[in-house]
Amino acid sequence: MFRDLMSDIDDTVFDVLGDDATVQGKPVSGMFYAPWLQSALGKLNTSIREPHLVVLDADAVGVGKAAVVQVTGQGDYTVVSVEPDGTGRTTLVLRPV
Repeated sequence: MFRDLMSDIDDTVFDVLGDDATVQGKPVSGMFYAPWLQSALGKLNTSIREPHLVVLDADAVGVGKAAVVQVTGQGDYTVVSVEPDGTGRTTLVLRPV
């Protein structure tokens, strides 16, 4: 029962707050995030960008490295890593095309 309730909550949150995207041509709703991280290597500061799209596990089935992801209004990407988190969500780590 709890699992069903959480699944309903996830569906609602992704429908209302999610970003529209396509993964391998399939429309999905996910949470897109493109952080800028400042890493310090010695005295050299670097800018590393690791954008990612969090989707429901059902939308990540069959997605692997090099899959094409298009996030509406954000651009085109390829998947560099697929990271399920065990909570029903999967993070697709992306690289801009």
